Amino acid sequence: MSPVDAIDALDQFTIRQNNWTVGAYCAAYYRMIALHHGLEDADVFPHLRTCEAHLEPVIEGLDRALVDLVANPGDFAELRRATDILTDPLLSRLAYDEHELVEPLARYGFYVGHVR
Repeated sequence: MSPVDAIDALDQFTIRQNNWTVGAYCAAYYRMIALHHGLEDADVFPHLRTCEAHLEPVIEGLDRALVDLVANPGDFAELRRATDILTDPLLSRLAYDEHELVEPLARYGFYVGHVR
């Protein structure tokens, strides 16, 4: 094998290994999130429903909105309201993280996008 072909073969192995690593990380992260939400649904939320009745709208808002959408196809108002309640804080947090972390990540070579 020529040196150029050997380097190309090694590069392909590195790319494949990186893909495996990212895939394994994503699968592990998904399992962790699924476990987290499963525990909330099985143990935490039933307890809160019993002890803190005023939290019912927070716990059940998205579920109710999805049921409402099935009952009223095309009417996304409740679903939009329920997801806005969840997405506004999440997007705010992500914007904060991006503002604070993108420049240091780029400085160390971990981010190749546009730095503001």
